Amino acid sequence: MTQAAGLRGILEHDVAMRDYTSWRVGGPADSLYKPADVEDLCAYLKTLAANEPLHFVGLGSNLLVRDAGVRGTVIHLHGALKTLRLDDHHGSQAQFGGVYAEAGVASPKLARFAAGHDLCGSAFLAGIPGTIGGALAMNAGCHGHETWAYVTHVLSVDRQGMTHKRTPQEYRVTYRHVDPVERREEWFLAAWFQFPKGDGEAAREEIKCLLERRQASQPLEMPNAGSVFRNPQGDFAARLIESCGLKGRRLGGAQVSEKHANFIVNLGQATAGDIEALIEATRQEVKARTGVELIREVQILGERT
Repeated sequence: MTQAAGLRGILEHDVAMRDYTSWRVGGPADSLYKPADVEDLCAYLKTLAANEPLHFVGLGSNLLVRDAGVRGTVIHLHGALKTLRLDDHHGSQAQFGGVYAEAGVASPKLARFAAGHDLCGSAFLAGIPGTIGGALAMNAGCHGHETWAYVTHVLSVDRQGMTHKRTPQEYRVTYRHVDPVERREEWFLAAWFQFPKGDGEAAREEIKCLLERRQASQPLEMPNAGSVFRNPQGDFAARLIESCGLKGRRLGGAQVSEKHANFIVNLGQATAGDIEALIEATRQEVKARTGVELIREVQILGERT
């Protein structure tokens, strides 16, 4: 572990990615940088070669890193880009409140922060086990709400270390997918959100109930990466998987959760290869039996052994 020359962040080499993913699997990253803040991250990016592969990771909760690891540099944002504050500088209307959250902030923390300031509508974020950066990148959502419905602006960075303030109109935002309208390579650093003002106590109670339901219905006691597949239109991936008798199916150390069929858990000794093979076998079985092509929600990164 070293401090990069002239920078304030921490640079590590040959880093086991299992320590940075919620599935607790994954081979080594060539390099991993933990920036001190947004300015430090921008300065670090300016030191990299133009062809250096770059990968941005938060809590690693929607990510499978393959066993052979990741070439290039991983930028670890959780615990680094952590600023969270009230911010109405975009001229929010009187019935709304603005919040600025950086990409490394955990989504549940934003939900609690907003509710604590009598803002409503953010409770769904408490059910998303990742960071704001990931929620922006995939338009994360649950219980009928999605991240980008509350975004007024985002802050992004390109590989030259230049930041850009952008509006939602500059992105194509769909179910669990976000793309820039104009082709460019950028990563999310922060966002400004606008939530309706209302009953903070009711919002906090909503968060509490949501977390209780999540605890009761999801295998949170075992390493997992959240929902593996997107829900098909008008249906649920978990229902389809369970209807095919796949609940509890095992492959190596990986298992389709007996508690929630759209979760795959690490029983303790799983490899990334076990998990990826079980994902694919589940997808194929559902396709063969129901005709529905499940689309993977989990992102896969790195090289196979």
